[in-house]
Amino acid sequence: MKALILVGGFGTRLRPLTLSVPKPLVDFANKPMILHQIEALKASGVTEVVLAINYQPEVMLNFLKEFEKKLDIKITCSQETEPLGTAGPLALARDKLIDGSGEPFFVLNSDVISEYPLQEMIDFHKGHGGEASIMVTKVDEPSKYGVVVMEETTGKVEKFVEKPKIFVGNKINAGIYLLNPSVLDRIELRPTSIEKEVFPKIAGENKLYAMVLPGFWMDIGQPKDYITGLRLYLDSLRKKSSAELEAGSNIVGNVLVDESAVIGEGCLIGPDVAIGPGCIIESGVRLSRCTIMRGVRIKKHACISGSIIGWHSTVGRWARVENMTILGEDVHLGDEVYSNGGVVLPHKEIKSSILKPEIVM
Repeated sequence: MKALILVGGFGTRLRPLTLSVPKPLVDFANKPMILHQIEALKASGVTEVVLAINYQPEVMLNFLKEFEKKLDIKITCSQETEPLGTAGPLALARDKLIDGSGEPFFVLNSDVISEYPLQEMIDFHKGHGGEASIMVTKVDEPSKYGVVVMEETTGKVEKFVEKPKIFVGNKINAGIYLLNPSVLDRIELRPTSIEKEVFPKIAGENKLYAMVLPGFWMDIGQPKDYITGLRLYLDSLRKKSSAELEAGSNIVGNVLVDESAVIGEGCLIGPDVAIGPGCIIESGVRLSRCTIMRGVRIKKHACISGSIIGWHSTVGRWARVENMTILGEDVHLGDEVYSNGGVVLPHKEIKSSILKPEIVM
């Protein structure tokens, strides 16, 4: 089986992290975002993954080489010279996706994190005999999204309603698809949207079916949702394999710590924290709802909440970092400095406090 991951563009919403690496390589729960997807695809029997990309393909491929060997899966790129939307990339990668077997292929949006019940989706797809399957997820505020109206019993999709003013349903497209090769015949090689142009036509022929995603779902393409996504992911990890989570008198709730990280005495860590490889957390530090990426040093008695600390950065003694602060790669925050929602570009030294949310160039 094959799969296409829609990697897309510049990842502007996750800057300054995406100034250092392409967005799919930004760490989430101690591994690159895209690796969560590739591992799930491999587990469901996928042998080749095609990355649809228009930005830094060589960086992606070089990085993923080691995982190709480790996971024993083929990873290739299909490079756009102009942005092609969400359907155009399928037409561009057509020759890579069709192998004559007639088997369906997966399409995933690279920003989406979930439990990826891909095997269940394969069974669902075979069961209904239609042309395409999409995963949908239930949301509290459907008016912000495009809603999928479907038959509850069969899953057959009736129509799509974009940002409905009145309630028509609470299920939205979750960005995970399983498509028969014949879907490619419906897509022209031009900038085009699979959600707005391709799926409504298939639904009109009664050949599109939706499966409700069990478990959590989050689009983690922006900082607020990234932090929420981490909480949901760690919750799910607690249910599935709690041995991977940290335990101890200094741990509150769900905390993921790489085995190479060092944590000092008298710290209080959690809930919803990920600490990456080679990190040094000195004594008396307080961490909650945050991601600490590879090679970071947090000095004594610093307090960090609701924030993302980028690779190889340092947070000084008695510093306080909160309210969606994002430190890019190699940022050094001085002792006793306060950051209230500062977004700091890579390779900076910050000696004075950031009192209100702002970008620090």
